[in-house]
Amino acid sequence: MDLRSAEGDGPTSSRWDGGAEKADFTAKRKKKVAEIYQALNSDPTDVAALRRMAISEGGLLTDEIRQKVWPKLLNVNTSDLPPISGMPDEQREGLQEELIDIILLVLERNPQLHYYQGYHDIVVTFLLVVGERLATSLVEKLSTHHLRDFMDPTMDNTKHILNCLMPIIDQVNPELHDFMQSAEVGTIFALSWLITWFGHVLSDFRHVVRLYDFFLACHPLMPIYFAAVIVLYREQEVLDCDCDMASVHHLLSQIPQDLPYETLISRAGDLFVQFPPSKLALDAAAQQQAEKTAASTFKDFELASAQQRPDTVLRQRFRGLLRPDERTKDVLTKPRTNHFVKLAVMGLTVALGAAALAVVKSALEWAPKFQLQLFP
Repeated sequence: MDLRSAEGDGPTSSRWDGGAEKADFTAKRKKKVAEIYQALNSDPTDVAALRRMAISEGGLLTDEIRQKVWPKLLNVNTSDLPPISGMPDEQREGLQEELIDIILLVLERNPQLHYYQGYHDIVVTFLLVVGERLATSLVEKLSTHHLRDFMDPTMDNTKHILNCLMPIIDQVNPELHDFMQSAEVGTIFALSWLITWFGHVLSDFRHVVRLYDFFLACHPLMPIYFAAVIVLYREQEVLDCDCDMASVHHLLSQIPQDLPYETLISRAGDLFVQFPPSKLALDAAAQQQAEKTAASTFKDFELASAQQRPDTVLRQRFRGLLRPDERTKDVLTKPRTNHFVKLAVMGLTVALGAAALAVVKSALEWAPKFQLQLFP
């Protein structure tokens, strides 16, 4: 009698192991779904728990759940959504018109906001996930808070937020930082990452919405920390480049589609806890500019729970996940992919023209001074 199968060495065991892993995954998924709905149904809504679910592995899992949770993360009342005032349905030609209607409506209601190239990449993500009516309210709240600095009449605040990238890299990997400085690559390669929340550069829509789960649950500067971990993850590729601007810029501007997203999400949250914006190097002039950014005055963004501050949630999560010796590790693991067909939006493109080049003229002049007393 061959005992290999019974002892776990044969094909029967392999099939059993695969089945067990699938069953375990299904059980964990069901458990997470149950926890999300429990948080949604609690009175008041447990927004802190929803943040943890959005940050943790897999994010919010489905668009059906996102339709319920994203409004809670942005403190939008879904029972009192304003009516959509656009052209009649029979005159519309689908998503393009819906997209334009949302953008025009948000800008009309908020004349202090200015459209920027790349804004539509964010709007279309919300439109595809939650539909036009809810997307309008969510995008309006996002535009007056998380995206507010990108919607100024000038790019000054965008530049200062983008310039946070190099100090983060310097804290983790001085060698990589110094190489990039020597190459004079600047940070223009990350501009579209930041202002579209990576929606313009990732081809798989599943990865886009996973990142949106994460960003909506976190501090508004989290996208720049995620940009930093992408660069850090590609350390060897960068160091293998010729040390000149053209070579390094070309490499970094081509974002890989097979990134280990869950690993990088965890790492970005870890870096935010280790090196919060308030701890990054600043000079006096940069401090003054940082204090002018909308992200530094987020106290008006009142959320439903007194314990839902994004930095608090991150601290609880990552301190629980990481042993003390792991909190300073710089090693990231590697590779996954699929396909997201971009919408052709009439008249709206992300050609980051000459005006955007001014964003990186002084890459190390500033890193924002943000107190963590946000979302009180």
